[in-house]
Amino acid sequence: MKSKTLTRVALAVTFGAAMLPMLSGAAVYSNGLKSSTFDVTLKIIPDCTISATALDFGQSQGLLSTNISVNTSLSVTCTNTTLYNIGLNAGTTGGSTTAARLMGGTTGGNTSTVAFNLYQAAGTTNWGNTQGTDTKSATGTGTAQTHTVYGVVPAQNTPVPDVYKTTITATVFF
Repeated sequence: MKSKTLTRVALAVTFGAAMLPMLSGAAVYSNGLKSSTFDVTLKIIPDCTISATALDFGQSQGLLSTNISVNTSLSVTCTNTTLYNIGLNAGTTGGSTTAARLMGGTTGGNTSTVAFNLYQAAGTTNWGNTQGTDTKSATGTGTAQTHTVYGVVPAQNTPVPDVYKTTITATVFF
């Protein structure tokens, strides 16, 4: 009797274990196994972004009898190992060049200008827009890199009171 009971219990356990995958919704296959592989790819291309903050020489200047020096920054993010150059154009004031930039008066009829320039290092290398000549070069790291722009308004004849302005375009070449 004891052996019949054990046999029935063993059969019930075996049958229950065999039925468990079917009860859980999992399919059981017993005809073999085949597999395949597939590639997962991503192509990273050289890319850069650039952003700039305003350069403000001040709001309470009287006579332009001494140099006014200030700086601002550019932020450049380029893919890792990407070589790049940063260029700064002449600005939007007529007659301005990258070697002799001008800010123009903003009040109607004021044709006066204020001379200034932008440098890659404090008072030294002019910052222009011609690659290989007067742009600043660097190599991307994949994270934001900060570049300082040094601005100088040299001593000059003071024009009429007004707000003087130009808009510089910063370009990253890569």
